[in-house]
Amino acid sequence: MSIINGMNILWLILVALPVFVWGYWIYARHLQRILRGASDEIPPSIALRDDIDYVPSKTPVVFSHHFASIAGAGPIVGPTVALIYGYAPVWLWIVLGAVFIGAVQDFSSLFVSMRERGQSMSQVAHRTLGRPGFFIVIAFSIIMLLLLTSAFLGLSATALTSLVPLRQMQLQEGHGFLHVVVGADGISKAKIGGVASMSLIIITLCAPLLGWLVFKRNLRLWTITPLALAICAISILIGLLHPLTLPPITWMLILTVYVILASGLPVWALLQPRDFINSFLLYAGMVLLAIGTLAGGFRGEKLLMPAFNLAGGDAALGMVWPFLFITVACGAISGFHAMVTGGTTAKQLNSERHARGVGYGGMLMESILALLVVVAVGAGLTLDQFKDIVFPTVKGAGSNPVLAFAMGMGGLMHRALGIHMEYGTVFGMLMVEGFIVTTLDTAARLNRYLLEELWGALFRHPPAWLRSHLFNAVAVAVLMLALCYTNTFKFIWPIFGSANQLMAALTMLVVAVWLAIRSRPTWFAILPAIFMMATTLVSLWQLLFKKYIPTHNYPLMATDILLMLLAVGVVVLAIRKFPTRRRGVPA
Repeated sequence: MSIINGMNILWLILVALPVFVWGYWIYARHLQRILRGASDEIPPSIALRDDIDYVPSKTPVVFSHHFASIAGAGPIVGPTVALIYGYAPVWLWIVLGAVFIGAVQDFSSLFVSMRERGQSMSQVAHRTLGRPGFFIVIAFSIIMLLLLTSAFLGLSATALTSLVPLRQMQLQEGHGFLHVVVGADGISKAKIGGVASMSLIIITLCAPLLGWLVFKRNLRLWTITPLALAICAISILIGLLHPLTLPPITWMLILTVYVILASGLPVWALLQPRDFINSFLLYAGMVLLAIGTLAGGFRGEKLLMPAFNLAGGDAALGMVWPFLFITVACGAISGFHAMVTGGTTAKQLNSERHARGVGYGGMLMESILALLVVVAVGAGLTLDQFKDIVFPTVKGAGSNPVLAFAMGMGGLMHRALGIHMEYGTVFGMLMVEGFIVTTLDTAARLNRYLLEELWGALFRHPPAWLRSHLFNAVAVAVLMLALCYTNTFKFIWPIFGSANQLMAALTMLVVAVWLAIRSRPTWFAILPAIFMMATTLVSLWQLLFKKYIPTHNYPLMATDILLMLLAVGVVVLAIRKFPTRRRGVPA
């Protein structure tokens, strides 16, 4: 145990990489043969092109948008919070979960959605499980996305207002480049969140220009890449010179208005170009983390966090099973990914042959990011420092896992590369914050799609106002704001994690039924679905009786019960459907 607790940071990556390579080149190719996913069929992006949602795009652009959308802050926040259990169980779940469950879900759901004309998983459920299955899955999806956006809205507002005591970054007042304020407690603090705030605003305002250049002026990708890099650099520089500090509630309102606009505009006008610009920050952060891990490993740097802290994790979050498996979603498996594949990616990919690279490969890249996060936080912070930020005992102090990651990255860069902590901490905050907002606008757009689908199914001729992009965007944003304002991050994240992983189980069930109808093997979808279904139902049951009923949290109590009922409904429908498999259905 002492050897594991003092492990060199490099081993966490070196052991995982061969497993990922085997998964992509061997296991994923086997799945591709089962799916028959290397055909030259015309993809929905071309067959149904409308230049709003169905937009045939270059594979690197689609991959950047897909990766930024599925990654966001998920593979950073989840592993950071879960490190309270120790780095060993988190590492195991990320590596095995990604190869055998998460990447399988992403690849198979993307393929099925492309074969079903770019339809969402709720629409696929309609075709495979019938009308009841459609209503159950779409209701479940809407609730899950609402929980997701609410959790990330609160998380973003907290991160954008982050202040870090100078002593924690080994700085003295008057030294360094960060703007400093003196808090009510008399402690000098750096405006870390303010730098990210200004950078976020500038990147968002510049994104439509790139979208116009690519999709209206038909400029090649390599010609706009320098402009995207310049926008990143300038936004950071302005943020350092003029950090923007606003109250958390103000940021909630600003982001709510932004979500209303972003969820209704064409994808080329804001989502794709903004994700493309932000992707350079994420890629640069991953490269920097990889270099830091490599350099630190050769220098003999070891993990400061313990390998196992199961008792501490049980006290903070609950028993390691099921709560570790719902806390770490993105990075291992996430039901939200299936919404991205069916909601946007399947409508943009210009060839079915690229589904394995974007779907399975994108998930593995996200898992590498999650492992780098484990290294950064595990090597950059001690357990006590970690708990002070993520699980504070001071009254009124909120959980801030984004800051914990940024501080961990700063500590790792300082120890491994000799870079002062303030540089690494600022970059860590920039790296995460842009992608929290990316997750927000992508999830809100997907929820808008789902509401429009729901009205179309409930009414033969829905009123014009129900079909309006603006009405549905406002509905999604207002509900998000209301749930976020009335609940803290620590209350929303567990039920979001349960709903997210339950959505993954339901997705795998739908994929399995789709395959069974076509007399294809289903084991690779059924086995993960059973494991995730059991895990999430147990977590929801424990949350209901240990958290929500004792605290009289009626909104989350009702949500918890509804999620369990919907999940049982889909399982019953799937079991009834399997014996009716028939041969001869087109692939």
